[in-house]
This record gives sequence, structure tokens and C-alpha cells, in this order.
Amino acid sequence: MSNRIRPWGLAALAAFLAIPTTVFAQGAAAPVNDSGITSWMLTSTTLVLLMVPGLALFYGGLVRTKNVLGTMMQSFVAMAVVGVLWSVIGYSLSFGPNALGGLIGWNPNLLFLKGIDETIMSAGIPEYVFAMFQGKFAIITPALIAGAIAERISFKGWIAFITLWVLFVYAPLCHWVWAGDGYFFNLGAKGAIDFAGGTVVHISSGISGLVLALYIGVRRGFPKLSTSPNNMVLVLLGAGLLWVGWFGFNAGSSINSNLDTARALTVTQVAAAMGALTWLLIEAIIHGKPSALGMASGILAGLVAITPAAGVVGVGGAIALGALASIGCYSMINLKNKLGYDDSLDAFGIHGVGGIIGAISLVFFIRESWWVDAGSKVSGWNWLSQMKVQLMAVGATILFAAVMTLIIGFIVQKTIGLRISEAGEKSGMDHDQHGERGYGLNNLN
Repeated sequence: MSNRIRPWGLAALAAFLAIPTTVFAQGAAAPVNDSGITSWMLTSTTLVLLMVPGLALFYGGLVRTKNVLGTMMQSFVAMAVVGVLWSVIGYSLSFGPNALGGLIGWNPNLLFLKGIDETIMSAGIPEYVFAMFQGKFAIITPALIAGAIAERISFKGWIAFITLWVLFVYAPLCHWVWAGDGYFFNLGAKGAIDFAGGTVVHISSGISGLVLALYIGVRRGFPKLSTSPNNMVLVLLGAGLLWVGWFGFNAGSSINSNLDTARALTVTQVAAAMGALTWLLIEAIIHGKPSALGMASGILAGLVAITPAAGVVGVGGAIALGALASIGCYSMINLKNKLGYDDSLDAFGIHGVGGIIGAISLVFFIRESWWVDAGSKVSGWNWLSQMKVQLMAVGATILFAAVMTLIIGFIVQKTIGLRISEAGEKSGMDHDQHGERGYGLNNLN
């Protein structure tokens, strides 16, 4: 979002801080609501929220039958917990002015969103719409982490973890990348390129999932236990909903309804399709049979990789990123099996690796028109300079997310606990944590 928010200039920054436009307009006409852009952003906000039940179906279908409901609840409860947390304080921490030397944002006028009641942003949308759009990103990001520690985390421990994680990991990263005075927003000549969340969403959740999985340990009986998906129909349905919702995720991140929006939507479609096709080809060549799980994994790999790049690459770049992401993610999942760590549903293997590939590799595929729009000539120096910026942003995100996740995980484990009991893990999260069963059937694993 950095490079498309930048042209808003002072007006956008003032809107972030909930300062009435008239304070700095000095007689200039106040922004007027654009009903067309507002309608698209409302639609995009809805599409991003749709991704959460899509993720719940995707993850729910991948686990064993006794854990399907508990796994889906981890996604759904994020809508409740983060939905409140974001409106109360998260938006202020993310888009308020620099505090603590820029480590976080802060503006008390944004608490409970009370300072934006009449704010129309320079993009022509009520700030309420922008706040809610961003809030859906804050919801789905911690939900992604659940895939790494599936089938072994307690519900209360999960709620405590995502609460702290949103406040101390997501909000700072969001501020650094997308707020007008953030570190990464102003890194280098044009800032770190992260159109819709390569660092903020996918790398942060993927790395955090890996660290948390290593910290709490493998599932009991792993790797000998049978962990075949309980319902591939749910997996494919979830992947399809994620694909549909991702159009709001990426195209909505233009915060407009124009050529940039159309470009982002187009490359999102192409990258997802190429990711799926590449994964199917890999399986067909290596195993002789392309799988439904491979199709779903390829879709997500392509979508993850294009997320940071959707505002700067063309169709050729989208094809390349989709293919690279599938190859990279497929290889990491195979390596995981050899190393023996228990990233249950490959949250790191898909989101972490795909996010890193997209955030770094995009530099090689930036379309020439973007350099022109950014006020630069296409040259080797520009490419090298931007690569340094991307590497710094990715490296800092990995380090920050890893360290903070370990600290938060330790605190939660030592206070209320993260893992379910051995008996609870054996009987399944559905019964142990919720007193229910996902399918209403007994004696199913």
C-alpha cells in the first residue's frame, strides 16, 4: 500500500491522524465523497472479510475429523477478537503519528475511531471505510498463523496469543509499511514496495507460525500419526473463496477505482492461475498424478507472491511470480518433511516462503511505467537500490516477527498455557475445547 498512498500527500496523512482537513487546507475545498470509489472500497472490504471463512474452510478440511470445528473456530474467533481490538486501539497504533521513535503509531483521537466521524479522505472515501478495510487485514493475518500450530493449541491460549500479537507485532509492522511516516514507507528513494501485505501479512504470519510451531513442539505421535485431510471438498471450497476474496485484498488496496485497480485485479488473477498450473505440472511430472491439494496449494502460492507486487508488475511479472512461488513453496514443503518440524498446514511453507519470494523477486519484474510514475528512470542503479530496500524490509520483518512471537508465546505459555492437554489432544479439539463435534459423529479421527 505504500506506493499508492504516497501521492495522497499531506491530506492522506492528516486523515490517518484524524485531523480535520480544514486544519491544513487553509481555505481549500474539503474532499468530497466519491460514491463510486466508496462503493468499490465497501465491496473490497466485504471480499476481504469473506476470506476469513474461506480460510476456516481451507484449514478445517485439512485437519483430522476430531479437530475440524476447533480449527475453524480459530479463524472465526479472530473476527471477534481483532474486530473489537482494531476499532478500540489497533487503528490508532497502526495509522497514528510516530510514537516511541517511530516504533509504533499513536493518536488518542483515533481510540474507538472517535476522531473520524466526519472525515472524508482525499481519495474521496469516508475514513470509516478505510479503517474497516484495514481492519479486515488485521483479522486475517493472525488467523493465518493457526495453520502452523493446528491440532494442538488451546482456545484460550490462542485468544491470548492473537490479542498480544496484533498489538505488538501486526500494528507496528503495519505502521512501518503503510503509515505516511513509517520506517519502510520512507525507506530509500521510493519506500519499500508492499502493495497489499507481503511483509505485513504473509511474511509476518508465516515466520510467526514457524517460530510458534517450533516453540510448542510437534503434535503427539508426529510424524508417524495419520494426518490425511478429513475433507478435500472443504479445502477446495475454501481455496476458491480465498481466490475470490483476494480480488478485494489486492485490487482494493489501490484505495481507488481506476487503472491501478484494474492492473492489480488482473495480475492477481494471472498469478493465482499460474501458481495452480505450475504446482499441478510439478506433481504430474514427479508423482504422475496432479492432486486437488496441489491445486489449492498452487492457488495460494501464486496469490501470496503477487500480493506485495500487484501495484508494480505486469502480466508477464505475474506469470513469473506465480511460477516461482509454486516452485519455491513446493520445495520448502518437501524440505520440511525431511527436517521434521511440524508446520501442520504449511503456513510458513506457503505464506512465509511465498511472501518472501514475492517481496524480493518483484524487483526483477517492475513494469517500466511504474518507474516513470515514481519519477525515476529505469536503470541498473534503480533496480539495485530498490532491491536493497526490499531486502532490508524483508529482513527486518523476519527478525521482528520471530523475536516478538517467541516472547509472546513464552508469556502466554507461562501464564495461561498454549497447548491443550495430552488427553485433549487425543480426544480432539472439538470435544475437548468446545464440547461439540464438527460432523456430529463419534469415533472418527
